[in-house]
Amino acid sequence: MYIDRVPNRNSPPAVLLRESYREGKKVRKRTLANLSKLPDDVVDNLQLVLKGSPAINKEKFPDICEVNRSLPHGHVSAVLGTINQLKLPQLIDKKKTRSRDLVIAMIVSRILNPGSKLSTVRGIRTETTNSSLGKVLGLEKTDKDEYYQALDWLLSRQIDIHNKLASRHLRFTGSFPHLYPVKSETKTLWFLYSMGWAVLSIRKFR
Repeated sequence: MYIDRVPNRNSPPAVLLRESYREGKKVRKRTLANLSKLPDDVVDNLQLVLKGSPAINKEKFPDICEVNRSLPHGHVSAVLGTINQLKLPQLIDKKKTRSRDLVIAMIVSRILNPGSKLSTVRGIRTETTNSSLGKVLGLEKTDKDEYYQALDWLLSRQIDIHNKLASRHLRFTGSFPHLYPVKSETKTLWFLYSMGWAVLSIRKFR
């Protein structure tokens, strides 16, 4: 026996319980019952039973199934890998802190998907994320106030970061770099790094 859904041109499909049988050398089928008036979940369960599978108890469904969401990761891995090769996190702060992770998240977000401050927060939070960035950095539960605080923290480290940049550049090139002042009102920070002159920026985030 099996379930057969027969399309109807101007009405819902007919749901029929049928069986196959052999008549001489021909295989024929006959209808045993019309199930069109049954709810879809009942028909689906019956179809599973006929195929030899156990029926699904709808009330227990959440307990036996787990929904896994797959998030885009390749571009996040590429940018974070480059940032780590440049040792940018250590340049911002030697210690791994939440503020440092928030700053790194903002830099990566500005590279991958430039947008407003609100769109950046939404792109990292678990409920509205569009990549694996929040999960990788452990920032799945954040709000925009945390990012504002991280920007203020970053600005307070401006002189220290400039000094480190100058020291690194002098060590690699033997010449002194040109470091331009940062306008605090636009929260713009340029990271100029050694021979590659990699430039990562946060522009007008607040």
